[in-house]
Amino acid sequence: MGNIQAPRGTYDVLPQESAKWQEVERTINELCNLYQYKEIRTPVFEHTELFQRGVGDTTDIVQKEMYTFQDRGDRSLTLRPEGTASVVRSYVEHKLFGQPDQPVKLYYTGPMFRYERPQAGRMRQFVQFGVEAIGSKDPAIDAEVIALAMDVYKSSGLKSLRLVLNSLGDTESRLAHKQALIEHFAPSIEEFCGDCQNRLEKNPLRILDCKVDREHPLMATAPSLADYLNEESAAYFTQVKDYLDELGISYVVDPNLVRGLDYYNHTAFEIMSEAEGFGAITTLAGGGRYNGLVEDLGGPESPGIGFAMSIERLLLALEMEKVEIGQDQSLDAYVIAMDAASKKKAVSIVRDLRANGISADMDFTDRKMKAQMKSADRKKARFVIVIGESELESGKAAVKEMATRDQQEVPFGELAESIQKKKSLEE
Repeated sequence: MGNIQAPRGTYDVLPQESAKWQEVERTINELCNLYQYKEIRTPVFEHTELFQRGVGDTTDIVQKEMYTFQDRGDRSLTLRPEGTASVVRSYVEHKLFGQPDQPVKLYYTGPMFRYERPQAGRMRQFVQFGVEAIGSKDPAIDAEVIALAMDVYKSSGLKSLRLVLNSLGDTESRLAHKQALIEHFAPSIEEFCGDCQNRLEKNPLRILDCKVDREHPLMATAPSLADYLNEESAAYFTQVKDYLDELGISYVVDPNLVRGLDYYNHTAFEIMSEAEGFGAITTLAGGGRYNGLVEDLGGPESPGIGFAMSIERLLLALEMEKVEIGQDQSLDAYVIAMDAASKKKAVSIVRDLRANGISADMDFTDRKMKAQMKSADRKKARFVIVIGESELESGKAAVKEMATRDQQEVPFGELAESIQKKKSLEE
């Protein structure tokens, strides 16, 4: 048997890349703190029924893309394909609707799993950051959630962004539109793919999202949901747009925008990358309002809104816009030991520097001094500390500042303090 490789659709994040991930995650955590969204961590797998009820039986995710398995107790479990259903399940299970401050504002970051054809920025295991605000039907919270999504991209350094909005209306509006879609597509439904034929009665809105039949002439003339919004839904959408205008966030209204999950209603939005070379699928984030999902999962009436974004696609967009992140991995101090006796001292000095918040490293392969100096250069060490026989006798180390080539002797006990002083002067 040959070497074992990572399964198709998965990948390793190596150290030179993980620094970029850490920087993005830092940005996310800081912004969520500013907006007062608190982190929630849910299990990687859930009961399959959660996604059948929460995401919807007619979606591609449930029908084609879930990693589902029987455990030893013959229970059907599924690796989570998205985050909202899990968060809402937790909200209901832990009775977060009983907290005095509503909406409950939550965020999550973690791996999701979908069995689909791997392509640029779309893998079978991918990492999603998402936000959920549950317990308010105020259009101002819709605008806040959209603003937070835009801020994550802008704070990461992206500029070529496009926000697309639509209203999916309330239940009454959707039923009227559903009937119009059935009447529109039914006479020619045999010209469409099998999936669309199945969707006609159950969820005809999903026909508009079909990748196979997107060029069919009936797509262009399909009844627009905008024409079926009742007065209340239209007024709600106007308020959301007014708040976005107030926040100075520009957007485009696209009446054909539908989200791929069954639980959405009212506000739906996507954020696209307009960077050159990004490829055919330009969506970076998507979200919307899901009034009714909490009730579907056994909780009381608690309207919600949220979004999810792929971290991989965010990193891909940064690459396309040539934005460099995760560059600062320099080392404060590299300790060089000249012989076996010096090495003992080097080990304790490295330990002491680290205990004082100074990043430090040393050689662990007993190389000559010249090779150790090369290693210090590769690691971009700001200071090199050399210890040999004479340094052990005098109780002082030779400290070389690599940028200026200045060198001085510093007593062993004062090394941490000396380097901290020099660092603070540079900063």
